[in-house]
Amino acid sequence: MAKFKVIISDPETGTSKVTELDESRAVPLVGLRIGEIIEGTLLDLPAHKLQIAGGSDKDGVPMRPSVHGGVRRNIVLSGGVGFNPKNRGERRRKAVRGNVITEEIVQINVKIVEKPKKAKEEKQLQALEAQTPSAA
Repeated sequence: MAKFKVIISDPETGTSKVTELDESRAVPLVGLRIGEIIEGTLLDLPAHKLQIAGGSDKDGVPMRPSVHGGVRRNIVLSGGVGFNPKNRGERRRKAVRGNVITEEIVQINVKIVEKPKKAKEEKQLQALEAQTPSAA
């Protein structure tokens, strides 16, 4: 009985949107890995392609792409996801989650990698029309 809070980021505009997925709608995401491309119809965004960027579990432990599986592990980190070193050369053992979405995950971060083609074309036409002065 997975329940996810999905944060959808749009890199072009810099905005994000939060969507909650309940049990039956969340099942298709279980078992996917960080970096995989999913269809936007799962998240009420038809004709969009979304890439899984990360997430965290109920305790706030982040998912790390380099840890395989869906389990929580204590690994030695020198930087990157899960640890921000304060001193040069600092390493520390930290708890991180694997790169597979399981039922223990609470938050999933995704980003839009492909939008519908119609919207892009319309925006380009509007921008061109705004740039060209009309002769009246």
